[in-house]
Amino acid sequence: MDMVRQIGITMGDPSGVGPEIIVATLDQMTESERRSLVIVGNIDILRRANKVLGLNVQFDRSGNGRDGHVTVDHVTSTGQDMIPDGQISKAGGEASYRYIVRAVDLALRKKIKVIVTAPINKEALHFAGHKFDGHTELLAYLTGAKESFMLLSGGKLSVIHVSTHVSLLDAVTIPSKERIVSTIRAADKHFKQLGLENPRIAVAGLNPHCGEGGIFGREEIEKVRPAIKAAVKLGLNVVGPVSGDTVFYRALRGEFDVVVAHYHDQGHIPTKLVSFEETVNVSLGLPILRTSVDHGTAFDIAWQGKAKNKNLKAAIKYAKRIGGYD
Repeated sequence: MDMVRQIGITMGDPSGVGPEIIVATLDQMTESERRSLVIVGNIDILRRANKVLGLNVQFDRSGNGRDGHVTVDHVTSTGQDMIPDGQISKAGGEASYRYIVRAVDLALRKKIKVIVTAPINKEALHFAGHKFDGHTELLAYLTGAKESFMLLSGGKLSVIHVSTHVSLLDAVTIPSKERIVSTIRAADKHFKQLGLENPRIAVAGLNPHCGEGGIFGREEIEKVRPAIKAAVKLGLNVVGPVSGDTVFYRALRGEFDVVVAHYHDQGHIPTKLVSFEETVNVSLGLPILRTSVDHGTAFDIAWQGKAKNKNLKAAIKYAKRIGGYD
């Protein structure tokens, strides 16, 4: 691919809804918008999704940007003919892995400026021999990033996570004071890049009532409060810990720009409750820019023409924002 594109969209697990939501979104774009992106995936699967949806999106592998055609960086994988609809498979996991590897390569070589990812299935990824807990961890590995962070942004609520795809026990015991400080710094850097001069950051409490002085746990005393104090000394506008049962409400009211959550569900539940269809997953700490839908492969409705593409449109919109294209 010779031309530099603003956005590269990976197709996700071909067994899931990724191909359908991509084609549906392309159908709703202007010709100019289509020319600004490339789909990293399999052109034959995209054409099949086109037929399932009854649409007439035209695809092109040449990269010449023919009028009205969407450029596809075509990726093949072993067992391509063995990918079932709506099921976990080794072939589907391998295909989704190869799309991501190719997109990262393009991003590192400055051929695309932002990656937008359609959903993958973690079990299928593992089945194919790629033992990563999700996109964020895989992208960190492929780019050589020392740390990575997951930010969810939807509507009026943005949340960054200290830990993500680990057990609740590990989420409580493994993160250090230093990791919490790094998470706060990543949030501050990101929102400053988005134009906020002094982002207002709140750190959620880990334990009920922030531990009640050690009655319900000592994590706030031993790790969370020291981390916040360290971040304040760095000049960051951060407060906390704020009890988890009030901090998200206060952020929704406009008191904070972003909340630091300690574990996956602490951050995911409020953001998805507030804005399920428009919450975007953003990877921070990487040498590349990446956004993603914040839903899964939805195998139960895949390849039936039922999938909604509102979340992908939100991910593309956020990609344009961090890429400076909006």
